[in-house]
Amino acid sequence: MIIFWLTCAVLVAVALAFVLPPLLESPGNDENQRSKKEANIAVYRDQLSELNADLRNAIISPDQYQHDRDGIERRLLEDVSAPNEPTLKKSKHALAARGPVYAIALGIPIIAVAMYLRIGNRSALSASPTTPLQAPFAGSQDGGQMTQQRMEANVQALAKRLEQNPGDAQGWIMLGRSYTTLQKYSDASNAYAKATALKSDDADLWADYAFAMGMANGQTLQGSPLELVNRALKLDPENAKALDLAGTAEFQAGNYKKAIDYWQKLLDKAPPDSELAQALSRRINEAKSLAGPGAK
Repeated sequence: MIIFWLTCAVLVAVALAFVLPPLLESPGNDENQRSKKEANIAVYRDQLSELNADLRNAIISPDQYQHDRDGIERRLLEDVSAPNEPTLKKSKHALAARGPVYAIALGIPIIAVAMYLRIGNRSALSASPTTPLQAPFAGSQDGGQMTQQRMEANVQALAKRLEQNPGDAQGWIMLGRSYTTLQKYSDASNAYAKATALKSDDADLWADYAFAMGMANGQTLQGSPLELVNRALKLDPENAKALDLAGTAEFQAGNYKKAIDYWQKLLDKAPPDSELAQALSRRINEAKSLAGPGAK
């Protein structure tokens, strides 16, 4: 019987010596890196989709589209190609950790056998269990991809990186757009404030800032958001985003004729069969009905 237990101890020790070291080498690190990179790709994909939609609806010019797309692709390439922890460092750490692991692997079965021989009940080997083994309760687990949570984690990582590099205007722009996508408009407004401080000659950027601030202020463009809209129009009187927001601000203030003027300018530039043109037509008709017979 003793030979049997010693044989079992040796076999268990050998098995543990191969199983424990890989488990203790923190395999979750690589998985975390992959999850972060997948989250990066998801955020950048959303940004590119939004950018393509803006181009289709003539909200941005082809030059602005290309400029923003280049910036997004550059940051995507930087994030995706960023190396993980050096393999050599991890290997040395793993080798250093295996000594105690092997000692534990050899010690556990030997101690277990010694304790059994001292206080165990050998006759229990042939006894049948009185209670059937029950499977552990499997609680509900979400095995799907938590895209929203991954996006939020990626945005938080970007915000943290910008704390170390506050002069990255393109990074603040991307952070503002990401917060807008997540409907965190107050955070988006703060990000755009940093971006406009670094890049004050971009009408699209001021319009995005105005939209985020307006949404954060209870979905109204009156006050500071309207000042941002006017600043965008001062830089570019034909800016599509700014014209749209200016019309909305005038509509909210009850100045329906002015709203019609802004929206009509935008409608004249929009492709006739686009979704933007249809939406603007509906807004203009609504403003005309509210303005009365004198509205044109």
